[in-house]
Amino acid sequence: MFVELGSLTKLVTGTVLTQLAEAGELSLDEPLEHRLDEVPKGTGVTLRHLAEHTSGLPRLPPGTETSALDPYASFTEPVLHEVLRGLDKAITGTVGSKEYSNLGYAVLGHVLTASTGRTFQQLTDAHVLAPLGLPAGAATAEPPSGRRLVATGLLGRPRRTWTMSGPILPAGGLWATPSTAARLVVGLAVDRVLGDPAPAWQRGGQALWHLGATRDASAFAGVHEDGRWIFMHRLRGSPDRTERLAVKMLLECRRQPEGEGFTERPA
Repeated sequence: MFVELGSLTKLVTGTVLTQLAEAGELSLDEPLEHRLDEVPKGTGVTLRHLAEHTSGLPRLPPGTETSALDPYASFTEPVLHEVLRGLDKAITGTVGSKEYSNLGYAVLGHVLTASTGRTFQQLTDAHVLAPLGLPAGAATAEPPSGRRLVATGLLGRPRRTWTMSGPILPAGGLWATPSTAARLVVGLAVDRVLGDPAPAWQRGGQALWHLGATRDASAFAGVHEDGRWIFMHRLRGSPDRTERLAVKMLLECRRQPEGEGFTERPA
């Protein structure tokens, strides 16, 4: 079954960025307006700022607070381009200061597709999945309808998920099986098959981590510097609890001899 990765999608988006930079197709430190003609000059925002959540852009795209049932449905391509044309006015924070931004990753995803002429799925397949030995579409915005793990409501009917396949996709719209998600975590942040982990990862103490949340699901990826790692996905419940549970499990694990994985330490 495919599960929603939510903001763990940013780990893929950030990796696409670093891989394109490594190939010389773009530079992390080039101004945004060098890639998008419609962006006003002089904002000071670079691709690195978008990737590191230091662009000064707000957490949410405009209009997403209007509907709790499907907040991102109103964030369409025309709205994204309106934001880009008025980016100097959309910046509400200080460029260079940390402020987590889904909007920033939507803009970054648009930069990547506009710069390469490829879809986000094509970029994901070519620059992340294939190098990790995963098949095309193993992480996707459009999993088979019969293979989606979703919460249920009255009479056991599947609850509708948020619309995450538009311009918000690079910020939080991918689905994958838990097995694929685990291979992404290990390949990107433990084995580091593609080099240093992308700036999308959050860093704290001795660990890299990221939390994702959608309407009814939450997911957490964490990697300790000694090689311990975890991927956790939960339906319903709070994302904060998912994070607490995952961190507790990660810290309570003990390292096994090479090749034997990890075992939870008895309480």
